[in-house]
Amino acid sequence: MVWNYHANLLFLLGKYKQLSMKLLLPPDSERRRQTLETSARQILIIGANGAGKTRFTNYLIEDMHDRAFCLSGLDALYGSRPDSHRHVLPGSIDDLFHKMTERHTLFRSDVPLTFDKLVALLLNEEISNLISYKVSGHHQGRKNRPNYTKLDKVIDAWQSIFSGSRILVKGGELAFLRDADTSAYSSMRLSDGEKAALYYLGAVLFAPENGVVFIDNPAMFLHPTVSNLIWDRVEGLRPDCTFIYTTHDLEFAATRTDNAVVWVRDFDPTAMTWDYSLLPDHSGIPEDVYLSIIGARKPVLFIEGVAQRSIDHKLYPLIFTDFTVRSLGSCNKVIESVRTFNDLNAFHHLDSYGIVDRDRRSEREVEYLRHKKILVPEVAEVENLLLLEGVIKAVARYHRRDENRVFDKVKKTLLNLFDAARTAQALEHTRHRVKRLVEFRIDGKFSNIGMLEDHMVDLVNEINPRNIYNELCREFKNIVDTNDYQGVLRVYNDKTMLSNTNVAALCGLRNKEQYLAAVISILKRRCPEADMIRQAITSAFNLENPL
Repeated sequence: MVWNYHANLLFLLGKYKQLSMKLLLPPDSERRRQTLETSARQILIIGANGAGKTRFTNYLIEDMHDRAFCLSGLDALYGSRPDSHRHVLPGSIDDLFHKMTERHTLFRSDVPLTFDKLVALLLNEEISNLISYKVSGHHQGRKNRPNYTKLDKVIDAWQSIFSGSRILVKGGELAFLRDADTSAYSSMRLSDGEKAALYYLGAVLFAPENGVVFIDNPAMFLHPTVSNLIWDRVEGLRPDCTFIYTTHDLEFAATRTDNAVVWVRDFDPTAMTWDYSLLPDHSGIPEDVYLSIIGARKPVLFIEGVAQRSIDHKLYPLIFTDFTVRSLGSCNKVIESVRTFNDLNAFHHLDSYGIVDRDRRSEREVEYLRHKKILVPEVAEVENLLLLEGVIKAVARYHRRDENRVFDKVKKTLLNLFDAARTAQALEHTRHRVKRLVEFRIDGKFSNIGMLEDHMVDLVNEINPRNIYNELCREFKNIVDTNDYQGVLRVYNDKTMLSNTNVAALCGLRNKEQYLAAVISILKRRCPEADMIRQAITSAFNLENPL
């Protein structure tokens, strides 16, 4: 039997401090071994077929020793390849199965496939747990439940991804039941994709603590519609581990948002050296490689932010899951890229949208951008999305806090902060509007310098910045007087708000970084709080549902 409350506690029970990792890479074409230092949980090794990615990865595995744990759907379902050494690694599924059959005679020792060995390991732990529970006598008083086993975690994850399918333990074996079927069936009737998903979800639970999990061809056998869900869930099951993916599938690579990327271009088997480079940012892939994502036939969403710490880069792919999300840096690049991409629609037949912060734009500017397929939220900047009522309450609820009390405290604090800063904010808004008006008015045609001079003399009176400022002061005072929390989020630009509102501590977290990490972690899970966050954020874009 599986209890959902265990799944909701995974984040709390599995919290680990993510430390910076130094990875010594194989020799490059000049026989130098570069060091990749990163705090990212995901490392991507990408490159074309035949570029030497697998040998590159094997080199890393040998350097890792007992920290390495390998996952290969192809090897698990069809047997290890001649050039694969993964099955001999200490602590691997094959190694653990061999040790189990030496201790117990319940299972045959001549099982050929790693997939079947994994199932045996899961069932062995389940049986041992139930026997221990029965021997302890707890079942008679019904005061305690059996321990939450690896198989329980797999069943929870499986049924959250494949909502129409259930896993049963029947006659000492795993059985599967679809909603439309009347009888259960064995794992032999699962598709290769379903077997691969079950293998990944189960095998990762046997990885060593704080280990490095190497995944070869992670998208193999998996349908693109569930691949991202499966790997988000696999990573969620082991928050202590680093995941190194080796792939040529750039569509899959684009789904990993907390990553460092190594691009392997070529391999010299004689010298045992590789031509590779570390990508300079965390946008996923370089310009000349990224264009091949067009082959994925997914619409594109251009967003601001490029650095690993960019909130846009971490948040939006988990909200707009049906898009290839591409970070471009500045808002001007986003706006220009959407225009250019849509101008070429006859070539690629893909829709393109963008997201830019509202900042201090007027309603007229916002409507213009939205008409050009640029989404603008009803908050000043992306950080303000994390202070939406629905987001705060979801994080508070997930961490067992009184969500209404937490939100009320944040609301009161933020209104006080804005009240103290409203004249300064009004001045900043005025500066922005004057700048935009000047740019617009000066962009005219003048037949001589005299006409330009005359126009410039009259410009101050035409724009009248004091009137703009006074109007904004009245608007901002009204926001405070009416306790308009959403109004504050719409006009208040202040990068310190997350810290100054104390929202993290009120939710039981140490700082704003942990608060952001909690939002991202919840979004990767299938739970009511994730739905609350998505609903709150899509509503801030005036969208009832994600695009």
